[in-house]
Amino acid sequence: MWRRVLALIRKELLAVLADPRSRAVLIGPPLVQLIVFGYAASFDLNHAPIAIYNQDRSLASRDLVARFALSPTFTVKRVLSSGRRIDALIDSGEVRAVVVIDPRFTRDLYRHVPAPIQVIVDGRNSNTGLLIEGYAGDILTDFSRTWSAAHGGDPPPAVLDVRALYNQTLDSHWFIIPGIVALLTQVVTLLVVGLSVAREREIGTFDQLLVTPLRQIDILLGKGLPGLIIGMGEATVIIAATVFWFHVPLRGSLAALYLALLLFVLAVTGIGLAISALSATQQQALLGAFLFMVPSIILSGFATPIANMPPWVQELTLVNPMRYILVVVRAVFLEGADLSSLVPQLWPMALIGLVTLAVAGWLFRKRVV
Repeated sequence: MWRRVLALIRKELLAVLADPRSRAVLIGPPLVQLIVFGYAASFDLNHAPIAIYNQDRSLASRDLVARFALSPTFTVKRVLSSGRRIDALIDSGEVRAVVVIDPRFTRDLYRHVPAPIQVIVDGRNSNTGLLIEGYAGDILTDFSRTWSAAHGGDPPPAVLDVRALYNQTLDSHWFIIPGIVALLTQVVTLLVVGLSVAREREIGTFDQLLVTPLRQIDILLGKGLPGLIIGMGEATVIIAATVFWFHVPLRGSLAALYLALLLFVLAVTGIGLAISALSATQQQALLGAFLFMVPSIILSGFATPIANMPPWVQELTLVNPMRYILVVVRAVFLEGADLSSLVPQLWPMALIGLVTLAVAGWLFRKRVV
């Protein structure tokens, strides 16, 4: 028995390794993904943009500000003269946090009473918010120890007061679950569309379609539209579960969310049709879908912030439709965003959809002819 099993194993290995395309798929993409993911997948927080609102302007407060500015964790993007723009800076994503120093900061230090420092963080990404809170606490603790050693008193004379916008409790579910709306919509759409033409070729019915009165564009639409419908239906179910089961607030425009999902599904449908047109079997289509899905998830900001990635990796994310839909779903759920504020995310998805559908149509005609 084992002789037959080993012979079968040898045959399968030879069948895979003898095909140059199979060898390229087994060796090339994993190495490329390893290099890209090794740079992109990082939970470290480096050079997070922050703003400083120093109401004290004393020597002690300037020393504290310098500690934030010299830290490799933070980059001071703005120095504010009033508190009017705090919410706008965080809302736009220009800064991840605002450090607010109370005007009584130095007086409280000399009186050896708690001198509060408020850090207002962007709670839309709970992981980043918690990291900012931790690093800010470390800087403040080090400042307090230095001050106490120089002026006496029991450390720490300065205390950290954290306030999170959009996600007051920094609940990670509020950040992750809206992202799953985009993730599962992509997975379902890509698999349904990607397997459509390959399945017909594998079972031998695709040639029968070609001799029917249907035109190539009719077949292309007939293969793409079911995936689009299923993808939108899947998105609806996930949105309902997110709101009614997980109790994540839906604060923004539902119409804007569905428009963005439609553009996203169109882009994914074009990618799925291109994969299906290039695949002769369902196995090849599944492999092609997998090779696209993993990089698209890693390079989307689903788990790790795009801002933490190297510049050349950030450039790669610009052609990833999931990058834009993640911004949309989180903005609609947590920020209460409307259509006008989402235009910078909508038009790239529309452009990607047009390009992918055009490429899919060209590949489809080429393979049919």
